[in-house]
Amino acid sequence: MDKTIRDNILEVKNLAVSFQTFFGEVEAVRDISFELKRGSTLAIVGESGCGKSVTANSIIQLLPKPPALYKNGEIVFNGANLLEKTEKEMVDIRGNNISMVFQDPMTSLNPTMKVGNQISEGLKKKKHLSDKEAKKLAIDMLELVSVPQPEGRVNQYPHEFSGGMRQRVMIAIAMASNPELLIADEPTTALDVTVQAQILDLMKKLNRENGTSIILITHDLGVVADMAEDVIVMYAGQILEKGRVEDIFKNPKHPYTKKLLGAVPNLNMDKSESLHSIPGTPPDLYKPPEGCSFFDRCDSAMVVCEKNVPDFLDHSETHCSRCWLNHPSCSLGGVVNE
Repeated sequence: MDKTIRDNILEVKNLAVSFQTFFGEVEAVRDISFELKRGSTLAIVGESGCGKSVTANSIIQLLPKPPALYKNGEIVFNGANLLEKTEKEMVDIRGNNISMVFQDPMTSLNPTMKVGNQISEGLKKKKHLSDKEAKKLAIDMLELVSVPQPEGRVNQYPHEFSGGMRQRVMIAIAMASNPELLIADEPTTALDVTVQAQILDLMKKLNRENGTSIILITHDLGVVADMAEDVIVMYAGQILEKGRVEDIFKNPKHPYTKKLLGAVPNLNMDKSESLHSIPGTPPDLYKPPEGCSFFDRCDSAMVVCEKNVPDFLDHSETHCSRCWLNHPSCSLGGVVNE
């Protein structure tokens, strides 16, 4: 077996995903590439609409075709390109090998089914479990995710659980088959900070004890600092910077990454100091910009940035970004967005 396949459980290569709409084609994900090491946690961060969730859903092919169009690329999981799999093959992979936790459990859980049945439903069919075995599995999974009194809770409905407990049920469903890869799409959205910390601790426990690889989709950089080993910064359907978590937080290279970090509240801020924000809005992906996608919002934008897309520049073995400011062969021209 190739060493790369052993080290990387997932490799996304030059992925491009668009959506056909009444107004035209929306280029939601534009030529992105990244790897996920086996047993590690990768965070994908960026503003709403930057392509994070489209990337996640593309991996397990939950995007309906049409309107979704896979224009280019490969999604290699354990050495096999998922984009070449049939729907029947993907049904076997979802839940068994790759599971996903969605950000809103109330729209993901069936309100008419007891949570125990929802946890065991898929495995009951695939592994031909008896009712007794299925119920025991559901109880064990609720216990694994620290739901109190699982023997009684297994017979309750989603509306009888709090928001944090419903998210634990979602994680229990995702982990029931002991998948190799868990994709968590903003799993702590709308949860209070105490429950958020409990959910993150649970995910770290699953990663540590089960060796589960995790892709964490989030816009919360505090969560990233606590959870991830590697980070991808996305903007307008592209990756602008990627590296180890210490690379991104201690030595950010792209102006967008710096602005994201600057917008994080600081406990040491003076009371009179206002929170930083990023002026402007992301570009329209019906007609993506010719050059750097962050050009219109960048304080350091130069003439070269408007019409020319920068290549990735390596800052170390683990850290790279795409910005003309860092490019040694760049003709600086002049700053245009002062």
